[in-house]
This record gives sequence, C-alpha cells and structure tokens, in this order.
Amino acid sequence: MRILIVSDTHRKNDNYFKLLKQLGPLDMIIHCGDAEGSEYLLAAAADCPLKIVLGNNDYFSQLPRELEFNVEKYRIWVTHGHNHYVSMGNEFLKKEARVKGVDVVLFGHTHRPVIDTSTRGLVAVNPGSLSYPRQEGRRPSYALMEVDRFGELHFTIAYL
Repeated sequence: MRILIVSDTHRKNDNYFKLLKQLGPLDMIIHCGDAEGSEYLLAAAADCPLKIVLGNNDYFSQLPRELEFNVEKYRIWVTHGHNHYVSMGNEFLKKEARVKGVDVVLFGHTHRPVIDTSTRGLVAVNPGSLSYPRQEGRRPSYALMEVDRFGELHFTIAYL
C-alpha cells in the first residue's frame, strides 16, 4: 500500500498535479490542510481516495478539523497542527497523540518536513509544503507512507 501525504498547498497546485503523474498509482492521498478551497480540484485529480483536513487558511470550508482512521493495523490521526502549537515544536502534538492512542500523527502548518520517531510507539510526520517550503534549501516536499508485504509501516520524505 502506498499513500501520498501532502500539506500546505495554498491553492498553488501545479506541483501536486506534477507529483501525481510522477508517482503513478497510489492507494490514498492525505492532505494535512491549507488547500484554500481547492480540495475538490485536488480530489478530482486523484485516482484514489483523498482525505483532507481543515487548515488555518481554509476559511469558510466544511472540511473536518481532524480525522482518525486505520491503515491496515495502524491508527492514524490527521490534523493541520495549528491548534496544537506545532510552530513551537511537536511535543504537545505528540502528547495529544498518545492520549488518543494513535500510532501515527500526520500534520502540517510549519511547511517544514519531519519524520519524528523519538517517542516509542508513535511516528509524527509533517510532509512540509509542495508550494511554499520553509526548510533550508526550500525544496517542495512531500511524504510517502508505505505498508510493506509484512504489514510494517515505512515513511519517506521526498523532494521535487
């Protein structure tokens, strides 16, 4: 199973469309918020289910603030992160994830990619931004979540 994780596209979707062509078939796409009204366009371009949450710039949107669901044996929590103080670090977010009993928390907001495995039994992933990256080098980034044939979960940060 191959799942694309993106965030903070901010209605600048060219890199998203290029990425879909480049990656080929996917089983799911998860968008961690700030699509700014282009969620229908993003969903129409995908050949798989798209799960998307509300970001701090998604004004007047009916998107859910957070989502929880299973991928295989793993419990996933998706949130934009702005309500969990991720601009100050992800410790508060990880504490919330532990309370929720999830295995993986996916978030955005900072526009900086990270895979944090420092908390036993929990993975915190921010795919960065395809449109307005803020990390050193400022390359548009995304994450891939893959479940291998043994049912194990793997994450990769990649760049355009």
